[in-house]
Amino acid sequence: MKPNNPQTQALQITVTGKVQRVGYRRHILDLAQELNLNGYIKNQPDGSVQIFIQGPKEKLQEFIKRIRKPPLGKVETIQIKEAKTNPKIKTFKIIYGELAEELQEGFGAMQTVFLEYWNEFRDYRKEFRNYREEFKNYREEFRDYRNEFRSFVKRTEEKFNTILNKYGEISEKLTVILETLVRESKETRQTLNQTMKLLKQAIEKLSK
Repeated sequence: MKPNNPQTQALQITVTGKVQRVGYRRHILDLAQELNLNGYIKNQPDGSVQIFIQGPKEKLQEFIKRIRKPPLGKVETIQIKEAKTNPKIKTFKIIYGELAEELQEGFGAMQTVFLEYWNEFRDYRKEFRNYREEFKNYREEFRDYRNEFRSFVKRTEEKFNTILNKYGEISEKLTVILETLVRESKETRQTLNQTMKLLKQAIEKLSK
């Protein structure tokens, strides 16, 4: 990029809100490098951040639109002023403060991330409680089905035993009937045999 290009513009931007100790400077660095813009960002004593950014007008517009919604923290206001381009600035960087300040920045960002995850975990914990209550309802419903199934098995067993008893009674009656028929058939056959024998004897006597 050539800063002295007529199409190159420069802006001085002040962002207020929860923009320190939340990784906001790193977010701006990644965004500027993605859009191939040059400049710097640094923390201010009042809790705001100051950005100097230069590059093509259309990319600057995209940059301003995207700095309003960081992944962490919250942007409240953005003040934008036109500035002179600086041909000596060839990249985008973070201007760091004193060591103690940067340590607080790093630990603050870690704390913010942890709290974000903790809040998300609490939401999941509430959802888990809802599922647990729903599981209790299903468990109660399962108990009802289990009791109903036991009742069904008991009724089925009773009906089956009733059928077996009736079948046993019918079987016994059929057995008696069959035995009677067999016995009577045997007696009838014996009677017929005796009758045929007597008839044969009578015919033989008559033929003599």
